[in-house]
Amino acid sequence: MTNRRQFFEKITAPAAVAAGFPTIVKASALGLNGAVAPGNRVTMATLGVGGMGTGHIKEFAKVPEAQIIAVCDVDQAKLQEAKAMVDKLYGNQDCATYRAFEEVLARADVDAVSVTLPDHWHGIAAVCAARAGKDIYGEKPLAHNFSEGLAICETVRKYGRIWQTGSWQRSRENFRRACELVRNGRIGKVRRIEVGLPSGPFGYGNLANKVTPADPPKGLLYDRWLGPAPDAPYCEARCHGNWRWNLNYGGGQLMDWIGHHGDIAHWGMGFDNTGPVEVEGQGEYPPETELWNSATRYKATARYADGTIMTFAGGYKEIPSGTKWIGEEGWIYVDRGNKLEAEPAGLLTSEIKQGEVQLPKSPGHYQQFIDCVKSRTATLTPADVALRSATPGWLGQIAMLTGRKIYWDPVNMTILNDPAAATMLSRDMRIPWRL
Repeated sequence: MTNRRQFFEKITAPAAVAAGFPTIVKASALGLNGAVAPGNRVTMATLGVGGMGTGHIKEFAKVPEAQIIAVCDVDQAKLQEAKAMVDKLYGNQDCATYRAFEEVLARADVDAVSVTLPDHWHGIAAVCAARAGKDIYGEKPLAHNFSEGLAICETVRKYGRIWQTGSWQRSRENFRRACELVRNGRIGKVRRIEVGLPSGPFGYGNLANKVTPADPPKGLLYDRWLGPAPDAPYCEARCHGNWRWNLNYGGGQLMDWIGHHGDIAHWGMGFDNTGPVEVEGQGEYPPETELWNSATRYKATARYADGTIMTFAGGYKEIPSGTKWIGEEGWIYVDRGNKLEAEPAGLLTSEIKQGEVQLPKSPGHYQQFIDCVKSRTATLTPADVALRSATPGWLGQIAMLTGRKIYWDPVNMTILNDPAAATMLSRDMRIPWRL
């Protein structure tokens, strides 16, 4: 007889969510959050516990009002490591483990989930979570492609869920300050924006001998890891830590980072509810025979309806990492490491006065998500904003792959006069996976 856990390990379709399985484990961890009454805690599960997922565990464990009660991953070894981490943080053995996220979503005692799965799983997992009534902290980019990102936005809105995107730079003082100065006209009208992103990766490095098809490691549910992506043989260079360099699963460095520095560029311009009207670009791609096929060096230019030009690039020395707004009366540059520079330098001491645009100050990105779950108010980076922040990247990717300028309608969010390019806003999903 197949028990319920075995059943979920074998299933390959999201329809199982509709089965409505009852809660099977009662949350009882107190540990780090003992000062907060159980009824006031937001109970959480982490979907995907690789490098980013374990980072989420550590960060949410610091939030007094959050309580991690479950972890989920297709890799048994990573799953057990994550459980051990959670149990150690809380000083008990209560963290439940799952191989399929549907079983997590069926738990009535899970209030929210963090989605740290590979990009090709974002759309399905997030839509299912919203339908199941869970609030969601989802990693950037919002989704593997525009259409799945739009589906996330529509579902989150329909079911009244709280969403926070992992574009955490909005929760850092130097980025907020830079955006306030730009929004309040300290450099005059902005003419252009330079967004510097990483380049690479270049070659397989220590995985050079690990691109030959092989049997998946014991404990890895590889077919489920592939999920909606095309069928492909297992090899180590395809999976953990390297999936992003294959366009079936991610979008290379461009899509990994557009939700950071590109998101900040939009925040500084007040572009959270709009997008470019034209995007063109060029990318340098590995040979078609290579497993990793995302652009290693790239540059794209987006033009907005007000005439603003934003260039985002990776691998060009003249566009360093970070975001730089260049206006009629100076420039402002911001990056990680608390970097904040301006010309003239005196702009940095400019006071934002009453009546001017004052952007919200965050208590921390993870804390702010939990605060918003409890208050039912919008986060700093809701799904609709994440969709707009990622759109220049998706359009730039399409422009580079087709070699054509892409004309975009930011109101109706459609590609104009190019049916072939428009099909690249979505993808075919491997049967039986569907949104």
